[in-house]
This record gives sequence, structure tokens and C-alpha cells, in this order.
Amino acid sequence: MFDVIIVGCGPTGAMLAAELRLHGVRVLVLEKATEPASFVRIVGLHIRSIELMAMRGLLKRIHERGRQRPAAGFFAAINKPVPDGLNSAYAYLLGIPQPVIVKLLEEHAIGLGAQVRHGDAVAGFAQDGDGVTVELASGERLRSRYLVGCDGARSTVRKMLGVGFPGEPSRTETLMGEMEVGMPQEEVAAKVTEVRETDKRLIIGPAGVGLYRVVVPAAGVSARAEPPTLDDFKQQLRAVAGTDFGVHSPRWLSRFGDATRLAERYRVGRVLLAGDAAHIHPPIGGQGLNLGVQDAFNLGWKLAAQVRGWAPEALLDTYQAERHPVAEDVLDNTRAQMELLSVEPGPRAVRRLLAELMDFNEVNRHLIEKIAATGIRYDFGAGPDLLGRRLPDIDVKQGRLYGLLHGGRGLLLDRTERLTAGGWSDRVDYLGDATAALDAPCVLLRPDGHVAWIGDEQRDLDGHLARWFGTPH
Repeated sequence: MFDVIIVGCGPTGAMLAAELRLHGVRVLVLEKATEPASFVRIVGLHIRSIELMAMRGLLKRIHERGRQRPAAGFFAAINKPVPDGLNSAYAYLLGIPQPVIVKLLEEHAIGLGAQVRHGDAVAGFAQDGDGVTVELASGERLRSRYLVGCDGARSTVRKMLGVGFPGEPSRTETLMGEMEVGMPQEEVAAKVTEVRETDKRLIIGPAGVGLYRVVVPAAGVSARAEPPTLDDFKQQLRAVAGTDFGVHSPRWLSRFGDATRLAERYRVGRVLLAGDAAHIHPPIGGQGLNLGVQDAFNLGWKLAAQVRGWAPEALLDTYQAERHPVAEDVLDNTRAQMELLSVEPGPRAVRRLLAELMDFNEVNRHLIEKIAATGIRYDFGAGPDLLGRRLPDIDVKQGRLYGLLHGGRGLLLDRTERLTAGGWSDRVDYLGDATAALDAPCVLLRPDGHVAWIGDEQRDLDGHLARWFGTPH
């Protein structure tokens, strides 16, 4: 019997498996695909996701395979400079091929002891008071205490669970692929620059030696899930740009829509949802992978606490309470960004107005922080502004703060050097450091790096330790 079975080994599933293994949870990940995706889509890790990778000691490996670019210009493709005051040691975007980040996270999970099985599709499941019985397409039956669906937008787990997925279907589609072009690079760049003066939906840029990444609006919404043809690309490029750029020899071709949906519930008993199984939205701003990975960080330590038997009564319920509103906000900002890409006069006027407002640093920073997920504040009750927010990677006497969080435990950072984690020391580490670059006497950090308490009184601290980390040993 497993403690947790995860369905889907994309970034969310792999990250969740790794987080659970940090706490000794017996994890099995089931991935129905036998081979990685044939296309190599470049995804961007935003500031908060980069911070999370640093917290677990993964950033060096990811940096070696990624490409750094400024943290600017990704809200509705409005070209503005990097705002002042982003307050992160990792204030940049890190582009990386999706198969590469999936492989790195899967290897990380396996290295920590997770079992991963490819080619195993889930055919059904049933839960009872003690666990979940999972039936595979092969007929094999597996038993687990919990089941988590990280199996994407068409989630089998969500559908079988009967959780509603309300929202809007796709109204438009976009074609995307990698191919060669028959025009000189400078002519391609000049034409794209000209077209993007009025239509920001066209993107053509280098994607490797001799290859270009091509993104162009589709003619309509396809009733079939089949990938587009090269002729589809040529037709749409001519319609949008007046030329097909001589595109040929495609490496891969795909289409995506702007459907926007959010699961009504993230948990039903012993079955939970995370990542695209819980929410889908247009890819504008590049938030999808990041939102899923951040779901995994929020859920992992809480589900592990439940399995290990020390979770406070309502801890697992805080997963939905915290992450559902975050997803709602992402859905809203992608809806807004899609409207701002419209070529209609009204949305174009709004776009010009917003571009003027983004000349104010506070507006620019607010929108960048919204996409980068560094502006999130969970509702932990009344208190200083830092309460409920993530703590940046500040300087401490042992180096950098995030280097102390690799084990996925809580941390008591005490500038007074007179408090203690006491009976919670098996779940919460302690650092007494009067020199820490922290504008507070003491903070209690959850394993996901969010500030759960601020103060200097032991009795008050003990109450919050119990709230987040259960009964002392």
C-alpha cells in the first residue's frame, strides 16, 4: 500500500512527489504517456517559481539548462522596463524547454525515493474511510491512502470525481510550432515588427540553429484535437502578415485555445486536484506551469503532515482555501490580457491607456508581481503586511535563507535569540541570528516559505506552532 498515488508526471506531479518524499511519504506516480512529448515548447519560470527551486537546492541544475531574460514585458506583451523594487534575489525570467524541466523534476523526485511508472493509465478509482483503490487500464489494482490528480486539463481524476469545471470554452485558437523559414532573418524581423504594431498575436523568432518559433492566430476554433498542418500556418501567416515567410520543414506543430475554467473543489475526501487538473487558462503571461508547481509546494507538506499523523485538524483544508483564490486571480488576469491583445478599436484604446499607466513604476511592478506570483498574500488573520507573504531569500549568518529550507521543514528565524521551537523541533528548524536582514524580531516560516507568524513572545509563538505544525512531541 502506498501513502499517496499521484496521477500525472508533469511538472506539478513530479514536484509534488518530491515534496512528499522529503517527509518520507511512500509515493507512486502514474504517467500514462510512455514517451516525452514530441514538441519542445519553451516555458518560463517566473520569480516565485525560481525562488521555490532555490529553496529546494534545484536552481543550479535548472540554470544550466535555462536561459535568463529580464522580468519585464510579459503582461499582455506591453513592452516596459523591469520595474524597481521587485524585492527578490531572482528578479528575472528563466526560459527552459518543458521536457527538460519535467525530466529534471522527475529525476529529483526519483532521487528522493519516489516510484514513477510510465505507460500506466488510470481507468477508475473508489475511496472509502481508509484509502483509495485505483484501477489501471491493465486491470491492476493499487491501494493508497490518498490520490492526487495532476493529470492535466482533461483530467481523468477530476471527471471521475464528479467535480465541476465551470468557465468559458475556447473562443479563439492559436497555432504554434517550430520550423524553418525561407526569408533572411533581417527581413523576418522587420516584417514581424511592422505587423506587431497593430497585432501582438504574431510572434516569429529564432528557436535554435536554422529554426524559428512561429505563433499566429488560427482561423477559428477546431472541433478536433488534431495538430494543425503546415498549410494551416501558411494560410494564417498570409492572412495576418501578408506573407507566409517561406515556412517549411516543421519540427513540430500544435494549437492551443483560450478556454478558462476552474474546478469547483480541489478536494473530495481522500482525492485532491492540482495543476491543470484544477485550473486552465490562456497561456498569455506564461503562468500555467508556475501555478501548478506552486500548487505542489503548497499541498506537499500539508498532505505529508496528514499522512505522518501530525497535521492539525484543518491543515489540509487550507490547500483549497489558499490556492483556489490564487487561481481565480490568474484566470482573471489572463482574461484581461487576452482582451488587450484584441485588434478591435476598443481593446486597443484600453491597451494604450494601460501602457501609459505602466509608466508609473508602482503600476508596472504590481502587474509584474501579479504574474510572477510574488505579490501573493495568504489570509492568516490580522497582522503586519509581511504576515502571509513569502519571505525573500535574505542574508543570514549561514549565507542565504533559502539554503536552510532544502529539507522542506518549517523554520523559526529568531533575531532575539531567546525563543525556541521546543516540542516542534522534529518539524521546525531553528536559527537564532541577530544579524539577519529581517525587519521583524522573529518569524515562523512554513515549508513553502510563507510567513506564518511575526512576534517576540514564546507563548504567542507556541500557539502558532500548534496551528501549523500540530501537537508538540
